Amino acid sequence: MLYPILQDGKWGYIDKTGKIIINPQFDYAWLFNEGLAKVRYGEKYGFIDTTGKIVINPQFSNALPFNDGLAKVRLGEKYGFIDKKGKIVINPQFDMIWGEFSEGLITVLVNLYGYIDRTGKYVIKPQFSSAESFSEGLAAVSIDGDEGQRYGFIDRTGKYVINPQFSNARSFSEGLAVVSIGGKGLPLIGEIWGYIDRTGKYVINPQFSNAESFSEGLAAVGIGGKGLFLIGEIWGYMDRTGKYVINPQFSDASSFSGGLAAVSIGGDGITGKVEKWGYIDKRGQTVINFHFDYGSLFHEGLARVRLRDKLGYIDKTGEFIWQSSEISDCDFLFDQ
Repeated sequence: MLYPILQDGKWGYIDKTGKIIINPQFDYAWLFNEGLAKVRYGEKYGFIDTTGKIVINPQFSNALPFNDGLAKVRLGEKYGFIDKKGKIVINPQFDMIWGEFSEGLITVLVNLYGYIDRTGKYVIKPQFSSAESFSEGLAAVSIDGDEGQRYGFIDRTGKYVINPQFSNARSFSEGLAVVSIGGKGLPLIGEIWGYIDRTGKYVINPQFSNAESFSEGLAAVGIGGKGLFLIGEIWGYMDRTGKYVINPQFSDASSFSGGLAAVSIGGDGITGKVEKWGYIDKRGQTVINFHFDYGSLFHEGLARVRLRDKLGYIDKTGEFIWQSSEISDCDFLFDQ
């Protein structure tokens, strides 16, 4: 595994020990996926291998990492797919491509959302106002109605398994899906979240101001948030029965990855007090102290963090294995 770093205004890659493997030379660089990494030269995107060799020349106005042997690219104003040799295998024809190939299908936008297979053939024709990736055989989709968008779940034939009835919905994970009811306006204000099973039955009733999908047996949920920015919200973690395993106490919280979750304390959205991030285990015990300005999920043993506007990587003991020497405005790369 190689990790992108910023040094002297250019991006390169280090290994897990912090050793530079690919010298900084790119204008932006992303994580490797399936042996290739997306990089940017000027305003064009291409792909390199783990030696730093350019495998697919920078030529696209946008691109996303490889998934299942294909990568989304934009030529002009339309999106299509290339293979690992850079050959276009699905012609650019879509307004947008959402998510990744999952269970053999991917979401595309042409006025409305539908699904294509790896050959570019429509399996489910565009007909939805929004559409999530398939997960565990189902996908969350929405249609416009008299009361705004309503979400339900379809199978791979496009047939509704759970009728549109929710204000919002996310993909199934570990047998449950997060859904919301209520809420007014756009974005929705006042919606409350709960969890359903594959029949559409509530397993955990709507009661949360925010909620994330299950990961490693636990789900992060927020309570008490008010208004557009959910001021005053605090986060904890519950199990599949809806029982709190870690009581709500954090300003923000992420999903568990590799047995650890990034959480923050101190922020309240009212006084402007700056939150600090650290890492907890599944018992809620602090494993890495709260002193980062931001923390991301662990990827194969390392997590990217920000400290005083500088990027770096820490191991699971919280020790830096690499830290930048300059300020970066590339916070969006935390979640790449």
